[in-house]
Amino acid sequence: MGFGSAEECWRVILKEVRADLLRETEVFARENTEPARVVFGTSGWRGEIGTDFTFHNIRVVTQAIIDTLKERDPGVREALGIRDFDDVRARGVIVGHDNRFLGPEFAGEVMAMLGASGIRVFYAGETTTPEISASIEMLGAACSINVTPSHNPANYSGLKFNPSDGGPAGPEITDVIQRKANMLMEEGGMQKPTSGGGYERIDTTELYIRYVTERGTLDLGRIREFVKNGDALVVVDHVHGATRGRPGRLLDFTGERLVLLRTEDDFLFGGVAPEPSAENMAGVEQALRAGRERFRIGVIMDPDGDRIRFADHTMQIPMNYFGAMALHFLHVHKGIKGVAVKSVGTSNFVNAIAERHGIPVRETKVGFKNFRPYMLPGAPERAIVAFEESDGISGYNHTLEKDALFGLLLAIEMVATTGKNLGDYLRELMESYGRYYPDRSGLEVDRSLVGEPLKRRLSVIRERYPVGSTIEVNDRSLKVVDVITVDGTKLVLEDGSWLMIRPSGTEPKVRFYIEARTPEEKEGIFRTAERLTAEAVRGGG
Repeated sequence: MGFGSAEECWRVILKEVRADLLRETEVFARENTEPARVVFGTSGWRGEIGTDFTFHNIRVVTQAIIDTLKERDPGVREALGIRDFDDVRARGVIVGHDNRFLGPEFAGEVMAMLGASGIRVFYAGETTTPEISASIEMLGAACSINVTPSHNPANYSGLKFNPSDGGPAGPEITDVIQRKANMLMEEGGMQKPTSGGGYERIDTTELYIRYVTERGTLDLGRIREFVKNGDALVVVDHVHGATRGRPGRLLDFTGERLVLLRTEDDFLFGGVAPEPSAENMAGVEQALRAGRERFRIGVIMDPDGDRIRFADHTMQIPMNYFGAMALHFLHVHKGIKGVAVKSVGTSNFVNAIAERHGIPVRETKVGFKNFRPYMLPGAPERAIVAFEESDGISGYNHTLEKDALFGLLLAIEMVATTGKNLGDYLRELMESYGRYYPDRSGLEVDRSLVGEPLKRRLSVIRERYPVGSTIEVNDRSLKVVDVITVDGTKLVLEDGSWLMIRPSGTEPKVRFYIEARTPEEKEGIFRTAERLTAEAVRGGG
């Protein structure tokens, strides 16, 4: 069709759901050698296939990773968990990919680069992020590279780098990779290596099953027994992602009461955004309502298996609620002690449960990598559960990565142990600890404010509304009882409601996270957040 760029081609593909045009984007991915600005966000480097995520650019980023692994800086080596580059060569690097377009080919390019540097390579094939995280620890590997953009749209690919502890790389690592990659881009990039040597094939699902069994947080035997012999229906929507095939092996069960949705190859995900959203759960809800079993558990996972949303036949249960349920279950029913860890934009429902049981709560910046200090085995404060409102969760003595497979297994064990469906368990907890209604929104601002200017202007909110001041919300004057500034500004009000205003670091947007104590109050809190933002932006600075 004579496309001038991959971007033009993708516009047609996504608008008309034209899988037949994907090979056009492959031409751009292989032939485009234009440099890209490499930025590692909260979970890796991502870009549009053929535009900035190209074979040339993935070689550049892989070389930057290799150069980072050669770093002599003691701080970088400590963050990576390696002694030196010979240690990396011996321990090896795990490489995998999700099942998006060109995933195996991009992974092959990564493996060729690693092999050319004499690094032992473990090839996972199509796999999930949490399985790779567990496999790093099980194999004692130096690190991993996973070709995935997580839940991004079909036109994206991405690369996640995890060091030797299995968790998402922090800025002390990604800043180095980012700097080296952009220097290589400026110097003209990388030529294709002539050969890269071989690799060792690994089964990350088998390694994950062994990991879960050894760690002992989840009782896999009880979970499998319940699915096989209990009056239970389990529905899993894979949205054409790499989690397909996992539930059957994890549960050791393939009967009619395990319903698996959207398992087919589909590089365009049926024309939907492949995320565990409320809208995408229609198939799960339909299958649950059609069931006749006493217990009905449904989930939807994103393509690389690090995000999950839950449901039973009566309601959907977003992570804001499930994370709180997980804390209660792991502490009260399984006796696990520690702290509750959540990102700052997450519901205070978990705070109410934690307070009643004397459990400290730790709130972090957005991004699962910020949970690392509480997830490490030797941490002075260990997380009972760590979760974020954007559908990520892990738990005590488990991987440092967010893990949808862990979420599925935990939900099943929760039902098996309590004898209650998820919705009944949630309603019981709400009756005991109070009702909370979280939500999120945002607005766009002038493009000239992106970055520091917007951050600076919004910072006046915390100065104008210190603890003890009042804010008008829904025709009521409510006192500010706490101001949390770990990521934006979060104002906690006397009735337990709150609002958080957080600038995007890369887009001309302000994000609002709010929580009301009744559904009717949510709109008024949003209006208040918009008003405070408008006042701060107009104020200059």
